[in-house]
Amino acid sequence: MKKHIIIIISIVLGLGACNEDFLNKYPQTSISPEEFFKSEADLELYINGLLSLPGPGQYQADQSSDNLATTGAIEVKTMMTGTPNSQNITGGWGWGRLRNINYFLDNFRKANGTAEALNHFEGLARYYRAMFYFGMVKRFSDVPWYDKTLYPKDEELYKARDPRELVMEKVFEDLDFAATHVREAVPSGTPGKWAVTSFYARVALYEGTYRKYHPELNLEHTAGAILDLAAKTAKKVMDTGKFQIHNSGNPEMDYSRLFTSLNLASNQEVILYNPYDINKDRNSNINNTVFGSFEQSPTRDLIQTYLMKDGSRFTDNPGYDSFGYVQEFEERDPRLKQTMVYPGWVRVPNPGPYIPQLNRNFTGYYQLKGYSNTIDNVAIGSVDFPVYRYAEVLLTYAEALAELGHLTQDDLDASVNLLRRRVGLPDLVLSEANSNPDPFLQSKYPNLAGANRGVILEIRRERRVEFALEGYRYDDLMRWHAGKLLEKIPEGMYFSGLGKYDMTGDGIEDIILIDKDSVIPQDPEKETNELGVRLMYYRAGSVGDNVTVYMRNGVNGGTLVTETNPRQFIEPKYYYRPIPIQHVTLNPNLVQIFGWE
Repeated sequence: MKKHIIIIISIVLGLGACNEDFLNKYPQTSISPEEFFKSEADLELYINGLLSLPGPGQYQADQSSDNLATTGAIEVKTMMTGTPNSQNITGGWGWGRLRNINYFLDNFRKANGTAEALNHFEGLARYYRAMFYFGMVKRFSDVPWYDKTLYPKDEELYKARDPRELVMEKVFEDLDFAATHVREAVPSGTPGKWAVTSFYARVALYEGTYRKYHPELNLEHTAGAILDLAAKTAKKVMDTGKFQIHNSGNPEMDYSRLFTSLNLASNQEVILYNPYDINKDRNSNINNTVFGSFEQSPTRDLIQTYLMKDGSRFTDNPGYDSFGYVQEFEERDPRLKQTMVYPGWVRVPNPGPYIPQLNRNFTGYYQLKGYSNTIDNVAIGSVDFPVYRYAEVLLTYAEALAELGHLTQDDLDASVNLLRRRVGLPDLVLSEANSNPDPFLQSKYPNLAGANRGVILEIRRERRVEFALEGYRYDDLMRWHAGKLLEKIPEGMYFSGLGKYDMTGDGIEDIILIDKDSVIPQDPEKETNELGVRLMYYRAGSVGDNVTVYMRNGVNGGTLVTETNPRQFIEPKYYYRPIPIQHVTLNPNLVQIFGWE
């Protein structure tokens, strides 16, 4: 039986509602601190009301990155194709949640409780505050730091931005306190000591690499100390011996079980999970949005990143860029087939292999991660979501040490190679990686140099593959100063031209591409294959033609084209967002930075 946190703190949630998200209003529901903050039970009630965990929607979050093509109005895509400014980019400047947190921190010590309990609840509140500010810094860089509840007449409401360095120093102070004092034993589905510590390592890796690769901040000299903090914090989690990579010896299934489990409570890789149970009004069903031609589709660039099953590079294969759907899935890292629909995959309840349906503006590839391949609605809606995985801790440790120049083969064996062994890949060898960097990856990260360039590239590959379609990729691109990769318009499957194609891997043709002037026949007149099944017809041509799919070279084939609007990622401006104009008007001390107006 799953343990679920039932949030019944609606009276407290009203504490932070603010007029137009500005910190200038008393709590909508006035509760005297002396009346509410009386016992440890009151503190737990309030803290539970602050609980906020990501869920299966994360399986669609990569739409902002080069992992997915999307037809959605994603902010970064509309920025690159439009004329963004503070009048049309108006999200993110919301402070109500911070007020809820600070209100608690201002008043919780009025309650009767042991020192250990008070420190535990303070630690959780400070963890949530650090999480809030981490999000703000990622979006805006310099932001005002508030560590107390503000009221309408407080002059601090109209303060200027505080420097990023100061804000992140405060964030690390909060996380250090939280990692020290939050209890290890907590209710399932709520953050405990090691979840907090894992997040601490994540933030330190992000900030350390961000400062290293973003010269516009003039903070490169501080990057090393923060990367050292990331490595040491990750190592604390590793040294507990409480977590391990989920590996039952089945490389074709073990990875996918992390994303299809109805109960992650006993999975030793999962440090924190978000529990779902449709029978308790906790529904995780995203089948209708994560699969098919709804909005997003995986990119060919992501598929080309996966290694071969023997550990060699897919992009070292002669002619790899003209491999068709069936060929590019052959003998690959098993995580590929556990992340995307592959030739021969069977969609329940259909008896035969699924044939990908082609459509304009989509790549032809289908996402499998996050999809429940069953018709059992209870099972579909009751899949737990892994919030923090031990895999991330291991990759944080390896990347931080590599960036510092301290990585050894023993470190790789204790981190990255545990992930590779789960799926049967050969170990990553430090000397080999550095002596022979991957040209395909080097072209993506031209700002990467030094003796450890090769192994850093391979760790970045592992990160992209291990966390593909889980919402990590955009943040990684931002911290690595790799926003220019988003300028490339996502591409899809490769077809050599018009004609018939096998899409299931059985050697029998399933679809036929015809030219724009041909007429798709009625079903009785359609050609059938050796199995007696009608071929699926698609009219193919160039962008602008009256066809079903666009190919790069029109009737002469090429990759499927998803869109044509040119993209421009302006550096460093687009690594940040403007403060919405209405808030600058309310507070003239807020000044736009990095060229935003």
